[in-house]
Parts: sequence; C-alpha cells; structure tokens
Amino acid sequence: MLKILLLTIVLIAVVFALFSIKILIKKNGKFPKSRIGGNREMSKRGIYCATTQDKIERKKSKVHHVHY
Repeated sequence: MLKILLLTIVLIAVVFALFSIKILIKKNGKFPKSRIGGNREMSKRGIYCATTQDKIERKKSKVHHVHY
C-alpha cells in the first residue's frame, strides 16, 4: 500500500515537472491562455465568452429588456 502511494506521488511530481518545463526554461514563460475571452484564435473564428456573445446578439437585435 505504501509503495503504491509513493509511486503515485512520484508520478504526479514527474507530470507537474514535465508540464512546467516550457515555463521554467523559457524567459518570461507563461501558461497559455485557455480562457475563451483571452484566446486570439477563438476570437478570429468568432467564438466569444457567453457575456460577450450576449452583448453582440443584443446589439444585432436592438431589443432591450425592461427591468421593473
């Protein structure tokens, strides 16, 4: 049981190290932007976050909801 636990901890540490190699070695290394709002490729394809998409659709339809 202890061997499996230690093996799991070592495996997780190796995976984290491999994921971070690019960030550690590259000067000014950063994690890639995975959020929809900050991703240029998705913006080029017309894919936006839900809030932005809602604003665009409201401008297209020119329908404004009345709040009571």
